[in-house]
Amino acid sequence: MIGRSEAAWHDMSGHVIHLVAASTPRDAYEAIISILGHGTLEARKPFGAARHDAPDLASQRCVCFSEIPVDQLGRIIERRLPTDRSAWHGIAFTKTFLVARGGGPILYAYEGTPQADAIRRLVRQARKSADPESHPIWDLAPFVDIPGRGGTYYFEWEREWRHVGDLRFSPEDVAFLVMPEEFHEAAESFFEVARSECTGPAYHCPYIDATWSRERCAKTLREPRGRRESRSPGAGG
Repeated sequence: MIGRSEAAWHDMSGHVIHLVAASTPRDAYEAIISILGHGTLEARKPFGAARHDAPDLASQRCVCFSEIPVDQLGRIIERRLPTDRSAWHGIAFTKTFLVARGGGPILYAYEGTPQADAIRRLVRQARKSADPESHPIWDLAPFVDIPGRGGTYYFEWEREWRHVGDLRFSPEDVAFLVMPEEFHEAAESFFEVARSECTGPAYHCPYIDATWSRERCAKTLREPRGRRESRSPGAGG
């Protein structure tokens, strides 16, 4: 349904990752634990070609992801997250999962091109239609962005995917967590207590540090769920 993604294609990934931003390592860790506890990624901001123009801006609110392989996430992290690597956290899902929930990759229609002009015309026509709110363009617009519009930078290299509206998930839906290695033990202990005391969901998927090598990331993903490489003394420093 979503095409091929083979292990030998190091520029491709079968996963999409939502990065969790925070100003400090502790805030980032607490933020991702809270998201996992609630099982919901909230769509807080409108995105896409009609993010300012849709009759109901809530219909354009999205959760954003990237399909960049986890070992190459540094390019987005450098742009989007604090320089302190201890604040780099994220949640990964398979592309199949996101497509089944209505999500998908976005189209980049560069400012000043026929594609950008076309999407703008469609938006204007929809706003003037007899029943603007029911026009199908509002279902498409969140998945079309116009890099360069209003001075925005050209961000197609982020290889973005989106899901319109809040994304609810269970532990079984999460492919892996992106988390600095020094937090792995604390997270494992937290979720083990949640499981044993029935106080919340437990995530026994792989945990991956975004600074790890491609080989180590691949090895961790191949391991059975709930088994991860033990930390060596001083690891994660």
